[in-house]
Amino acid sequence: MAKILFVMTGADHWTLADGERHPTGFWAEEFAEPYRALIEAGHEVTVATPGGVVPTVDRVSLAPEFNGGAQGAEAVAALLDGASALRRPVALADVDPADYAAVFYPGGHGPMEDLSGDRESARVITETLGSGRPLALVCHGVAALLATEESDGVSPLRGYQVTGFTKAEEARTGLAERARWLLQDRLVALGVRFTEAPAWSSHVVADRNLLTGQNPRSSAELATALLGRLGTL
Repeated sequence: MAKILFVMTGADHWTLADGERHPTGFWAEEFAEPYRALIEAGHEVTVATPGGVVPTVDRVSLAPEFNGGAQGAEAVAALLDGASALRRPVALADVDPADYAAVFYPGGHGPMEDLSGDRESARVITETLGSGRPLALVCHGVAALLATEESDGVSPLRGYQVTGFTKAEEARTGLAERARWLLQDRLVALGVRFTEAPAWSSHVVADRNLLTGQNPRSSAELATALLGRLGTL
């Protein structure tokens, strides 16, 4: 019915404050839930990454404890294996956002490494926002909004209400004290109005055509909200 763009991290690590390269990539559930919902609704998904590199899944996100048990983990792994768009991404620099009905950003710690400062991603975000078409981001994928900050410190996101992976949640991963910066702090500094729900609960915020989800558990709710904007519920 419509073409949807998934902008995904090309990073396979997150550089911590001490220089350690923490293995990561995209979080499986944050791709799988929205991808499944959109494909089942008849939409077509294209994946774009910086440089057109094939995105790396965070192996931790495939563990049974993050997928409702072994059966759920097997289902997510099978979906990733069957998602041909993941194996043939386009280069972000070649993307014209006007070609897509909506843009979606999955998370994982990877976006903290690359999309948080990627100017081509910032172009996609600002053009999509300006067009009125839906722009949805979940968890650490919300870090891509940081790249919209201009040299004068001003971002077109100033004043928007958003959510994303919280400091409380990052503390529970054990990485908060080792990080160079935390997403919630940087978003507040960007000038957005950050809202949060209790850690690991589903929480989605809609402000104009911007939709954001707090954490992996918010992926399904965010997909439903995006489908609602596309008129396919």
